[in-house]
Amino acid sequence: MNLKRIQAIAWKEFVQIKRDSRSLALALGIPIFLLFIFGYGLSLDIDHVRTVVWNQDASSKVTRDFLLNFENSKYFRIIKYTDNYRDIERMINSGEVIMALVIPKDFSHYIESNEPAPLQLLMDGSDANTATIAKGYVQSVVASYNVKLLYDAFSAKGIRPVKSLNAVSRIWFNMGLTSTWFIVPGVIAMIIMIIAALLTSICIAREWERGTMEQLISTPVKAPELVIGKFIPYFAIAFFDLTIGVLMGTLVFGVPLRGSYFLLVSLSCLFVTGALSQGILISIVARTQLMASQLATLTTMIPTIILSGFIYPIFNMPKALQMVTYFIPARYYIVILREIFLKGTGIESMWDEAIFLLLFALLMFGLAIRRFRKKVAV
Repeated sequence: MNLKRIQAIAWKEFVQIKRDSRSLALALGIPIFLLFIFGYGLSLDIDHVRTVVWNQDASSKVTRDFLLNFENSKYFRIIKYTDNYRDIERMINSGEVIMALVIPKDFSHYIESNEPAPLQLLMDGSDANTATIAKGYVQSVVASYNVKLLYDAFSAKGIRPVKSLNAVSRIWFNMGLTSTWFIVPGVIAMIIMIIAALLTSICIAREWERGTMEQLISTPVKAPELVIGKFIPYFAIAFFDLTIGVLMGTLVFGVPLRGSYFLLVSLSCLFVTGALSQGILISIVARTQLMASQLATLTTMIPTIILSGFIYPIFNMPKALQMVTYFIPARYYIVILREIFLKGTGIESMWDEAIFLLLFALLMFGLAIRRFRKKVAV
């Protein structure tokens, strides 16, 4: 290989990127846009569940004390009190509230008589995930209230409460259970995969459409030199996007970077190389920019968002889809990012992921070089 020819191809591609303002905006602006959208707009935390209450025993202090558990909780937001089922049905149907609490008129009587007290919970089950989590919140509040009632009953009779198991939880790596810390590393992987593949997917197809590939074919430039020359400018852009992602993740969203930055950069090189090589391979095969961009979107964006574990847990997927995820490189890179950012672990716990990314990069790079032919007709 001739380094001067590689340098000439790389410089030509840099000039082309500079002249193409849309590609440059895509490369530099989209990462910031996506980080803001996903970082602030996508949250897996469910707080302030909108609730309507029909308290049929409103004159009782017992029911007021019970409702204080919901009013003082960050997980619920009582937006209205009503006195009929019509309002409850209308508010749930319109989406104004997610759930309704109906306290019967004899609620306090049951409590004071040491009998099981009924409590009706009506929920909007159209969003099954939100409904399940909100139901769990209600069950937790009711369980805590039952413990308080039991303690008060023992104390009123002068009986020392029975000792019980007290589980003390300690949450590692994300003490506040902040979903942003979980999402941002995945967004960084998604940005690099999508941007890298989309940009490089049109670099060779563009040469065919504009008729400049014939000029390149007539030169002494070899296939590996052309691929490497096209690769270099986008490698620099991808690492610029990675730097933006890391800086925004740590400074804007407060995600801690507990691991080695050198290790992060080293393993990112493997992922970037594989993503760029995949884009170049798509560009070689597609021959047109439209087809190349569509193939890049289909093979990078959809698998990265749905099948990489970025948002949806892989262990909850059907077995067939779980097998497919083993061929998604973003799956391994997201694990690496979360390990380095949140856990601060070293390479010893990421060998499997690193080896797969290395194999993926070698495979895509080798296929791109092998598939390119210096011929006008395919």
